[in-house]
Order: sequence, then C-alpha cells, then structure tokens
Amino acid sequence: MRRHTGEKPFSCSECGKRFNQRGSLNSHKRSHTGEKPFSCCECGERFSRRSSLNMHMRCHTGEKPFSCSECGVKFNKRGSLNSHMRIHTGEKPFSCSECGQRFNQRCNLNTHIRIHTGEKPFSCSECGERFNQRVNLNSHMRIHTGEKPFSCSECGQRFNQRCNLNTHIRIHTGEKPFSCSECGKRFNQRGSLNSHKRSHTGEKPFSCS
Repeated sequence: MRRHTGEKPFSCSECGKRFNQRGSLNSHKRSHTGEKPFSCCECGERFSRRSSLNMHMRCHTGEKPFSCSECGVKFNKRGSLNSHMRIHTGEKPFSCSECGQRFNQRCNLNTHIRIHTGEKPFSCSECGERFNQRVNLNSHMRIHTGEKPFSCSECGQRFNQRCNLNTHIRIHTGEKPFSCSECGKRFNQRGSLNSHKRSHTGEKPFSCS
C-alpha cells in the first residue's frame, strides 16, 4: 500500500533519504559503511546488494534476459538495453557543455569532452605517445607489433588499419569518391584531391631548405 500512498517511514540516519521498506533502507546503509556481504562464487567479486550480484552473475552464465523489441539484440542489463534503444529512437540526452554537440551514450560524451580538455589518458608502453581513445591506442600499437589484421579479399594484401584497407579496395573497385569542386576531376584518396587542388590555387607549401 505504501507504493500507492507514497509513504516512506524508514529514514537513513546518515543522509536523511527515506524508503518504504526496511530492507531497502538496510541495503542503502551499506553505501555509507562500504559493507559488501554478497560474494560471487565464480570470481570472488563482492557487492553491497544481492540484486547487483545477480546482475553480475550474468557475466558468467551468459544470460541476456533483456531483448530489443526493434531488432532482437539481447543484453544482460536493462541499462544496456535502454542505451541501445536510443539507436532506434534517435534520442541524444547527453550534451557537451562546451559546444552543444549531443550524444546517445554518456561514454561517448566523456570521450568527446577530451577534445576540449586535451586529456589523453591512454599511453603507448613502447614509445610513450598518448591518445584520447583506447581504440586509437590499440590501432597505434600495431606499428610496434607489426600486426596486420585487415586483409584484402581481392589480392590478399594486409593492412594494420581498416581505413587503409578501405582506401586500398578502391584500386580494385575503381571508386573515386573525392571530387574537385573546380574541374570535377575525381580521386580515390582525399590526400590526392588536396594535392590536385593546389593546381588551381597555385599554393606551393613545400620549400627547399
């Protein structure tokens, strides 16, 4: 009945937050004490709430009870499903306070903010170069490892970055997506287009030292 009346008779002595069940109050108190009485039998990680443990256990069991009604993709957390649904709805609730650009996930906003702050938290263990995204660090590391995971299905040539493979494939397809606005000549690489444009502007950026 308290769900209907809104009555919350149980109050936290630390912060004053109120609850309609004593069990909910007891669970909340652990946020102040740091107590974590629920332990995962698979990996030993501990949790303050049984519900958090139950959610964690899906990492081990592979259970994904939350399914997208639009495309059928399944998730082990409701929050992950809610985040995914924004792909279909187009909702972008997270806004950058610097430039106003909006994002459908907070993690994408946090990554974007590093453009403004200049923060580069991901460091190469080989040369020390730093990056603002882990994916950029992973791509950079292939320079050191020599790994080339992207292979051309036409000729077998391998590349360390997918973008380089995509550019290479245009040799086989003949695609030239970059067009000169002055004369209409087309190119398969943006760099080739930029070089060509200098024939119209007369720009000569390279000087003999």
